[in-house]
Amino acid sequence: MDLTSLADFNAVAVHGGFGPASRALDRPKATLSRRVAELEESLGVRLIERGSRRLRLTEEGQVLHERTRGLMAEIQEAGDAVASRAPVPRGRLRISAPVVFAHVVLCRIAARFALAYAQVELEVVAEDRVADPAEDSFDLVIRIDPPRDELLVGRRILDDVRMVVASPSMSMSIPSDPGADGSDSSGESARAVPAVVSSASSTSAAMSGAMWTMRTPSGELKTLKPAPVLRLSSLLMIRDAVVAGAGAALLPRLLVEQDISQGRLVCWGTEAGPPVEIWALYSSRRLLSAKVRAFLDMLQELLART
Repeated sequence: MDLTSLADFNAVAVHGGFGPASRALDRPKATLSRRVAELEESLGVRLIERGSRRLRLTEEGQVLHERTRGLMAEIQEAGDAVASRAPVPRGRLRISAPVVFAHVVLCRIAARFALAYAQVELEVVAEDRVADPAEDSFDLVIRIDPPRDELLVGRRILDDVRMVVASPSMSMSIPSDPGADGSDSSGESARAVPAVVSSASSTSAAMSGAMWTMRTPSGELKTLKPAPVLRLSSLLMIRDAVVAGAGAALLPRLLVEQDISQGRLVCWGTEAGPPVEIWALYSSRRLLSAKVRAFLDMLQELLART
């Protein structure tokens, strides 16, 4: 039995079809289909029902998948164990990261890494969905305030905060709303401000337009009531709209700190509460390979300098 064909069959079964497996493995759909057909021919049985809209394994296919998926995982782990001892990082390295972090931080670090490790083929996927390292074939995932997950381990690479920012033209004129709900620590009614907020479901409630409780540069605790004038799905788009003067916004410091230092934006205050934690995570079922270790080390080293 050809192990490559068997691995492709199990990938198709795990991902639920040739298309999803092709995207996860970054391999042509036609190649996967051919390999499975070759496996079926060598075994003399049909493993997958063709023609159905959803993937259906035959009885023989189900038995083969259940009996061999664990073995293939052990073979992968054995390969990872050998690779982790390799003195020179090599091979393909796939990383999933939130769009803002990828654009603001990872692009320059990825360039440095590519120059330092020519034998590693690095791919960074910028996406705000929560990718699964195993199912989506990622060696490393970057997550913001991740919940505890026994299947993932990693390093806390950066702390960040969210800031209420606006263009200098509107920084000194915050219109009040006597009828607004909520109050700040002094008992005053929350001030209503024109705001650009996120329409993405993955963002926090505050960034999507709930009350903003912030600590001002003078140390006062204030509450603002964002009055949305614009909803955008990307934090990068929100930043551009705020720079253009469309309204205030609650945005990560790593996204706006350069705009603040260069005078394009003014910080009204920092979101009250604990810092935002950014983690680099990988599957706890795999040994830390040389290529992942090298990237994590460079990531932490360069972030420590900022």
